[in-house]
Amino acid sequence: MPQSPIPITEVIVAAECWQDQPDAEDVIQRAIVAAAEMVEADVGDAEIAVMLTDDAGIRTLNSNWRGIDKPTNVLSFPALQPTGPRSDDDAPRMLGDIAIAYETMRREADDEQKPFDHHLSHLTVHGFLHLIGYDHETDDEAEEMEALETEILAHLGIPDPYADRERVN
Repeated sequence: MPQSPIPITEVIVAAECWQDQPDAEDVIQRAIVAAAEMVEADVGDAEIAVMLTDDAGIRTLNSNWRGIDKPTNVLSFPALQPTGPRSDDDAPRMLGDIAIAYETMRREADDEQKPFDHHLSHLTVHGFLHLIGYDHETDDEAEEMEALETEILAHLGIPDPYADRERVN
């Protein structure tokens, strides 16, 4: 069976606040497909889990995994990748997990006057890029990651999320 270049994406709604966003799963699926099609990474025959949580849930994750006791908008947890050869009978390999917090994301979208779906797409793409090895710890890494995010989002018809930010020269 040929491999799909698009990872299987399971969306788990873990907080009731997401019930008011019935299109959230479709938005996430489209964002993952666009990102997977535009990156140079082996993401076929792989699986991702996206958990839609609230600020309390993501605060717990942030505290437990990063030692930062406050909510954030998105967290990514890349999975360790197998090192041995794969066979056709193997289950899809796990790329990792993404968690997105409703209240923080909603607040950011409102503060920045961005459509909720656009911001959800952006955070999904951002989380996906972390799963495949991108980071923003240095200025060069941040510039590369932001440029790729902007390109992927443009493919989805979403304006540059960094356009209104003051650039530091």
